[in-house]
Amino acid sequence: MLVVAGCGDSPEPPRPTPSSGSPGGSTSPAPAGPANRAAELIASLDDADLAGQVLMPYAYGSSATDVSAGSAAGNRKLAGVATPAEMIAKYRLGGLILVGFSADDPTKANQATTNVDDPKQVRELTAGLQVAREKLPGGAAPLLIGTDQEYGVVTRIRDGVTMLPSAMAAGAAADPARTEKAWSVAGRELAALGINVDFAPDADVLRARSSVIGSRSYGADPKVAADQVAAAVRGLQGAGVSATLKHFPGHGNTGGDSHEDLPRLEQDRAELDRTDLAPFAAGIAAGADLVMSAHLDVRAVDPGTAGTFSRKLLTDVLRGQLGFKGVLVTDGMNMAPAKKYPPGEAAVRALNAGNDLILMPPDIGAAHGGIVTAVKDGTLPRARLVEAATRVLTLALSRADRTAPDIATLGSGEHQQAARALATAAVTQFRGACGPVSGPVSVSASNGREATRKLLVDALRAAGVRVVERGGTVVHLVGYGDGSADLRADATVTVAMDTPYVLAEARSKRLLATYSSSPASMAGLADVLAGKAKPTGRSPVPVPGLPATSCG
Repeated sequence: MLVVAGCGDSPEPPRPTPSSGSPGGSTSPAPAGPANRAAELIASLDDADLAGQVLMPYAYGSSATDVSAGSAAGNRKLAGVATPAEMIAKYRLGGLILVGFSADDPTKANQATTNVDDPKQVRELTAGLQVAREKLPGGAAPLLIGTDQEYGVVTRIRDGVTMLPSAMAAGAAADPARTEKAWSVAGRELAALGINVDFAPDADVLRARSSVIGSRSYGADPKVAADQVAAAVRGLQGAGVSATLKHFPGHGNTGGDSHEDLPRLEQDRAELDRTDLAPFAAGIAAGADLVMSAHLDVRAVDPGTAGTFSRKLLTDVLRGQLGFKGVLVTDGMNMAPAKKYPPGEAAVRALNAGNDLILMPPDIGAAHGGIVTAVKDGTLPRARLVEAATRVLTLALSRADRTAPDIATLGSGEHQQAARALATAAVTQFRGACGPVSGPVSVSASNGREATRKLLVDALRAAGVRVVERGGTVVHLVGYGDGSADLRADATVTVAMDTPYVLAEARSKRLLATYSSSPASMAGLADVLAGKAKPTGRSPVPVPGLPATSCG
C-alpha cells in the first residue's frame, strides 16, 4: 500500500518502462501510482476543496438522493442540506460513514440514525454516494465509505451478511489463520456492498472490566491480541477493504466510556509501550491503512489532553515511534470529550495534532468553515491541511478501479463455513465434563434473547440433540450486560455469549463461553454440546476462580 509520508516528501516521478511492442527499445511512462495521482489532484484543489477532503460525517437517510421528511430534517440540522448527495456536493467531502445500532451496542450513544437496512439498500446507497462524489473536483478519487463492522456487539450491517464471531471469540480460538480467513470473508462482503473502509479491528488490550470495549477486544494478552489484529488486517485488506486500528493508544486499560467523558489511562510509559501499543505495532507492520485516535487522557504522554488533540501522542508516538504513515482518523467528534470545543475549533485542533480525517463532526458547516478560516488566519498551516488531504486522497485512489464482488457472494456457504470454523474453535469450557450433554435438552436465555435461543435450539436439533420445551438438561444463555441476577440456579449448563466474567458467579455443573451470539457461534456451541467438536478455546481474559479452560 503506497501512502504519502508527509507534505515535505516529493513524489518520485514515474519510471519509464519499455514499450511492449516497440522496436528499438522505445519507452512509455508507467501509470502513476496513487501517491502521484493524489499529488496531481491536490494541486488543483482550493482550500474549501481540501477542507472537504478531510471530513467524514454521517448522514440521515437510506438513499443518496431520496430521503424521508424526517431524514431531510436531520440533514438540514446537521449540514444545511436535505440529502446525503447534497451534503457531498456542498462540502466536497472525502468520505462518509454509514451508521446504525442494535440493542446491545455500547456505541449507540453517538449513533443518531441508521443508514443500513439490507444488502440491496446498502449497495444502492453506496453507489449513489459515489455518483455524487464523481461530480466534484477531484472526483477521480472515490469517496471513502466507512462503517463500524467489528462483528459482535458493534456490527452495523447484520441482515443478509455472514456474521463473524466477536473479536474476543477469535482471541479465545487464538488461531491467526482462521481469523485471517474469516476477515477475508468480511472484506469481500463489505466490498460487495460498496464499503471500502472498515473501522475495525479493535486493537485494545483488555486489562479492565469495560462495558464499552469488552468482547470487542481480542483479550488481555498483548501477544495474542497482536497476532489477531495483524491477521484481521491481512484478511480485510487482502479483500480490498481498508482496515482501521482502534482506539489508539488503547482503550482497554480503563473502565471509562469515552462517549460520555474523558477516561484516564494511568499506566506508566513502559507499561503503555509493552502492553497497549503492541497490537498497534503489529497492525501497522501488517500494513493497516488507518489508525483511529481515541478520546483518552494518556497520563504518561500528555496529561490532561485528550489523545485526539495531542500532538505528542499522535505525531511523536504514532508517527515517530511506531512509524505509521497512513491515514489517522479521529474517533467520533460528536462524543463528549471532543465537544469540549466548538466543532470548527475541534476540527482544527485535531488536524494540528496530526489527524488526517475528522469523523462525525456534530455540525458539518461549522467544521468545514472552521478549517477554511484557520488556514486563512494561519492557525492551521496550509501545508498540514495539504498533507492530511493528500493522505486521504492517496488512500481513496488506492481503492479506485477495483471491481466489487457480486452481491450474491454475501452469506455463501464458503463464507458461512469460515465463520463457523472460527466460532467453533473459540468455544471455551471453564467447568464440568468435556463430552456431550445428556439429553433431552431445554434451552433458556436471559433478557428476551429469544432469537438467539431459537438459533441454538435449531442448531442442536441439526446436530442430533433432542430438544424439549422444558426440563431435561437445562442450557441457559447469558449475554452483553448480564449479571448474577440473570443467571438461572437450576441450569445444568450456563453459557456466556459476551465477556465471560459472569460465569464466576454461576453455580451450574458445566460452564461454557462462546463470547458471541452469532449464528456461527450458536452452531459451534451446538457441535460442542452434541460431542461433535471439542471445546478447544482458552479464555482470553482472566475469570476469578476459574481456569482458562477445563478441557485442556
